[in-house]
Amino acid sequence: MKIILLKDVKKQGKKGDILNVKDGYGTFLINKGDAVLATTNSVDRLDRENKEKEKRELQNIKKCEELKTKIEKLTISFKVKTGTSDRVFGSISPKQIGEELKSKGYEIDKKQIKIDGTISSLGFHNVDIELHKKVVAKLKIELKK
Repeated sequence: MKIILLKDVKKQGKKGDILNVKDGYGTFLINKGDAVLATTNSVDRLDRENKEKEKRELQNIKKCEELKTKIEKLTISFKVKTGTSDRVFGSISPKQIGEELKSKGYEIDKKQIKIDGTISSLGFHNVDIELHKKVVAKLKIELKK
């Protein structure tokens, strides 16, 4: 029996996969609402949905690319307290960077901000912002007294 998965099924496949399973298991998945019978109509509908999904994904990537160019032109400055020999007290966190970006009009979640190590010295630092799996922007951050 050929079925199309409507949800991810553990050890079987992901949503949208077309599987060839035994009749009893196929009936079980269909009754449970995790799959539908793979008819020509349902396969055509799946193809249309995949094309629409791909089109939306490309539009999303294009928007992320535009945002990337804007972010890479930006430099964010933080005034920090320093001790003897210009050592910074504490460090700059993704939350602080996210709040600063939000104040400048960019909706970036702190989980998208990737910092290698810590930002705890004066000067310029580069931070990666993962806008999409395929789009990563480099943001320049400056720490000054």
